[in-house]
Amino acid sequence: MKFRPTGVLLALVLLLSAVPGAGAADISAQSAILVEAGSGRVLYEKNAHDRRLIASTTKLMTALVALESGKELSREITVSPEWVGVEGSSIYLRAGEKITLEALLYGMLLRSGNDAALAVAEVCAGSEEAFVAGMNEKAAELGMEDSHFANPSGLNDEGHYSTAYDMALLARACLENETLREMVSTRSISLGERSFTNHNKLLWQYEGCIGLKTGYTEKAGRTLVSAAEREGMTLICVTLSAPNDWADHAALFDQGFSALELRTLAEAGERMGFVPVEGGLVPLCSLLAGESLTVPLRAGEEPEVEVLLDRDTLAAPCSEGQRVGELLCTLDGAELGRVPLVTGRAVPCDLAPEGNFFLKLLARLAAL
Repeated sequence: MKFRPTGVLLALVLLLSAVPGAGAADISAQSAILVEAGSGRVLYEKNAHDRRLIASTTKLMTALVALESGKELSREITVSPEWVGVEGSSIYLRAGEKITLEALLYGMLLRSGNDAALAVAEVCAGSEEAFVAGMNEKAAELGMEDSHFANPSGLNDEGHYSTAYDMALLARACLENETLREMVSTRSISLGERSFTNHNKLLWQYEGCIGLKTGYTEKAGRTLVSAAEREGMTLICVTLSAPNDWADHAALFDQGFSALELRTLAEAGERMGFVPVEGGLVPLCSLLAGESLTVPLRAGEEPEVEVLLDRDTLAAPCSEGQRVGELLCTLDGAELGRVPLVTGRAVPCDLAPEGNFFLKLLARLAAL
């Protein structure tokens, strides 16, 4: 364990590092990536940064932006004639019918309705153009540097593209949204007069699959973003232009789950060291892990764990549970995880008269 004062800590950024020797799977995709969701660790990649058409996997971004817009899912919407008969897959909206935003989102995510995607965009932002601008803002926020959206449905457009890497970033954000996570994992649902069945066959075919979204156009080929969870570990897989995507994902998931195990390096509340306290009744304050630090590791890997303090010393008074730094786990220079470090107890100021040994001793005993 190393102590390394850092001053003001930098904002957390996603660091993805490929695992050597993890590319044994023979897959059909032109671009692919397999990522452990908790840490962002890359377990397999193939042309993961190549820009490609992504078809209806676009709708993951549409759903995320819509859910973050603050619109009520129960809101009843009157279908506009402009949303009827759009190009591509459809849930067959009828002009003038009433439908909730929730039903539109399910129809967009499970049956991949392009009419539902257009309706969601205009309801949530007032216009398709304004909504697409929001999609691109969200992409920038997530660090999707090689992505640009031109529509909410995924129809082919020169200005509409992403990469396997970027779509993994998007999938990770989608899984962190509880409502969206529930939607993409739904096999079938009935809402009002409509019933929707999920196009993602992995929900039935692969043990532990929890979504996310399929896609296809003739130019893009088959695209798929999926996630699976076993024994507390979640893996994200993305394939673009993959003739045999179901098999690709199953093979990569099998490989990932067999290669990795989750290892807890620090339990929540575990003492990780001490920090000096200036002007306190006691000279040191214990440091505790604010949360459990659990990371995915291959057999034989030994990560480095460091205590990063905001300052070399604390100034009394200090409160119990005060955040004072972070516990950082890295492997070969790549970050696998970090959790906050907090003080183990309160340390009041030393107010005993100077030179009064017995008063100071009693005060310090009381603070232990």
